[in-house]
Amino acid sequence: MAGTAPLTARWSNWAGNQRGSATAILRPGSPSDVAEAVRATAAAGGRIRVAGSGHSFTAIALADDRRMELSELDTIVSVDVERRLVTVPAGMTLRTLNGLLARHRLALPNLGDIDAQTVAGAISTGTHGTGAAYGCLSTFVEALTLVTGTGEVLHCSADEHPDVFAAARVSLGALGVLVDVTLRCVDAFILCAHERPAELADVLGELPALVGRHDHVEFYWFPYTTRVQVKANDRVPANDQPLPRWRGWLDDDFLSNTVFAGACRVGRAVPALAPGISAVSARALTERRYTGRSDRVFCTPRRVRFVEMEYGLPREALPEALTALRRIVDGLPFKVLFPVEVRFTAADDIWLSHGYGRDSAYIAVHQYVGMPYEPYFQAFEKIAAELGGRPHWGKLHYRDADSLSTAYPRFADFLAQRDRLDPNRVFANPHLTHILGA
Repeated sequence: MAGTAPLTARWSNWAGNQRGSATAILRPGSPSDVAEAVRATAAAGGRIRVAGSGHSFTAIALADDRRMELSELDTIVSVDVERRLVTVPAGMTLRTLNGLLARHRLALPNLGDIDAQTVAGAISTGTHGTGAAYGCLSTFVEALTLVTGTGEVLHCSADEHPDVFAAARVSLGALGVLVDVTLRCVDAFILCAHERPAELADVLGELPALVGRHDHVEFYWFPYTTRVQVKANDRVPANDQPLPRWRGWLDDDFLSNTVFAGACRVGRAVPALAPGISAVSARALTERRYTGRSDRVFCTPRRVRFVEMEYGLPREALPEALTALRRIVDGLPFKVLFPVEVRFTAADDIWLSHGYGRDSAYIAVHQYVGMPYEPYFQAFEKIAAELGGRPHWGKLHYRDADSLSTAYPRFADFLAQRDRLDPNRVFANPHLTHILGA
């Protein structure tokens, strides 16, 4: 074992809304260290939660006993350029992974807009990007190595322990500790990004065509306005329109982070100004078109802290959900300072994936840190649940095991795997007990 730290070590997530202390911090140096720690914890009747980069907003990573960190876990990094497969430690961050792949002229087919998460954290919560032909990042997983609640080391794929593989690609950390992950990649590619303002009604009116004609498309609706910012990314053969450094700094660092943070602080201090701030924000981001390396276009800096809820919905339910959301925002006793994000994914076959069995539209609602949010999130969740929505596992929600069991057709199958792989609930915490049951 690489080491333990004092029980005074505290942990908080990126947003700062989840905080806690562990009785011990475990930093295994090898898969055998992980297995040894799990067996020792099980023998003592204890519990382990693995913490990654803290980019989940729920209490999913909070440890009420021992916390395990994978930053010192040493597993073999293998890159098979010909077969386009890469095997990496589960604790590697997406940012590091993207750099590794770029050096071998490879890339992940799709990414979300943040690259700070660990590979294990991203796939365990169903992290996704946008694109009608792409599922969540877990759909790129070809194989994984899992240390179960009994200390057994399982190598899983579609051919080896296939039921465990179907469950473990989005596992919430409830089945075991991921120690390495094999991902299917593609040849490195260039994206052309086109960002433009538009009217919400126009975007909804052309939505099927818009989603269908671009490789990746999303939009942001600015509360109290009828305006959106549309972002479309498409594969192109050459990086012939790189974004000038000054324009990238102006839009992504200064306007989207520095200025927006200041505007949020003003809106928090004087809520009546929020609609005006939203209207100004909607017009501040003008049209731009540029090319760049795929991961650098997909991922952008996020320095303004917020809390978030996100729901995956049947794609055809999106207009009804947005109409209801606009009514909710207008009727709240407080103001909303963040735009609403809408993305799209393809159906997949992963048991606890939000996109299991259906093409999805995702609606993500945010609120600036320090602002009230629960009535907003709860009202939106009620609408989303009625429309068949499934909550993102890393984002705030209020669903319990009974409610979730009807949202996921393979929920009972997942629980059966959990009973088999972690019979003593070594990997449980109060949050998992709430959403999966005891």
